[in-house]
Amino acid sequence: MSTSPLRPDLSGFRRRLAELEALMADPATFGDSRRAAALGAELRFTSKAVKADDQLTSLEKELTEATALSRESDGEMRRMAEDEIQRLTPEIEKAREDLIRAIIPPNPDDSRNALVEIRAGTGGEEASLFASELLRAYTRFAEKKNWKHELLSLSYSDLGGIREAVLLIEGEGASALLRHEAGVHRVQRVPATEASGRVHTSAATVAVLAEAEEAEVVLKPEDLEITVARASGAGGQHVNKTESAVQIIHKPSGLMVYCADERSQLRNRQKALRVLRSRLLDQTRAKERELRADTRKGQVGSGDRSERIRTYNFPQNRITDHRIDLTVHGIEQVLEGNLDDLVNALAEADLRAKAEAITRPTA
Repeated sequence: MSTSPLRPDLSGFRRRLAELEALMADPATFGDSRRAAALGAELRFTSKAVKADDQLTSLEKELTEATALSRESDGEMRRMAEDEIQRLTPEIEKAREDLIRAIIPPNPDDSRNALVEIRAGTGGEEASLFASELLRAYTRFAEKKNWKHELLSLSYSDLGGIREAVLLIEGEGASALLRHEAGVHRVQRVPATEASGRVHTSAATVAVLAEAEEAEVVLKPEDLEITVARASGAGGQHVNKTESAVQIIHKPSGLMVYCADERSQLRNRQKALRVLRSRLLDQTRAKERELRADTRKGQVGSGDRSERIRTYNFPQNRITDHRIDLTVHGIEQVLEGNLDDLVNALAEADLRAKAEAITRPTA
């Protein structure tokens, strides 16, 4: 990460650390277990930042002393001082980077499960086929990371592509890495059905939601309109002859969830409710983000689902992420789940942007 020339002022962190230590030493704090847990997490975060600042201060002091010694001495002492300067310079650079990372507040959703929603966009059946390839890519990526994954909802197109799919991914770091996948993914290639060999452009939309806890989003029975129907698969074939498909409409928000992946109506209902809760949580978060939109200008992308974030150019075998001007080659490998180069670059760029926002001088 490129380091800002400014040194962050952690005086506020130090004051807050003293307050938190006093609160955690007070037995009354533990009368409220939720508050105690939140304060404990804040204490760990604040303490880590202060320790990083102390480490940098110590190294900077050593460098100052070594620099002074190199100027005031000669012979063997001077060579020793210069060796010390060479040792300390990269250590200080790393300590500065560690400090910047330590003062960036953790995203509360990073520890949650991720719901990856994939929808076919413009481009007809070709868009549906591309959406199915994205679903495969994220499923394979989860497998390579040893993350658990479960298909919550799947709606086929007529030729075997998908109109919409919702994939639940559980694993450490899943939400943190995958949230940058949200947006419009554009594909440029010659469809199998194109006789003239012309390159077509189509798109699929990806949304990445943090899974909501049941207690966070309370669903009132009177707010839900639940209907059941027979589930059908690709080409209109019935998956079964019972009414197992479930559609839930949340009347206050107008959100609709359809789930027919399971043969059991109860399982489909449970899955649909999980998706609905997460969409409602995302809707609430979106309103909160709008209120503080001016503080988000330095972040990677907006997360807006209408934003074109990436282009998959098959004739040139390259993928371009437009947010960070990154190009990688090997589309087939990426669609087999080798997403690390893309997701890691986006996570690093997000970190840089947040660090710059923290260290940027105010007018």
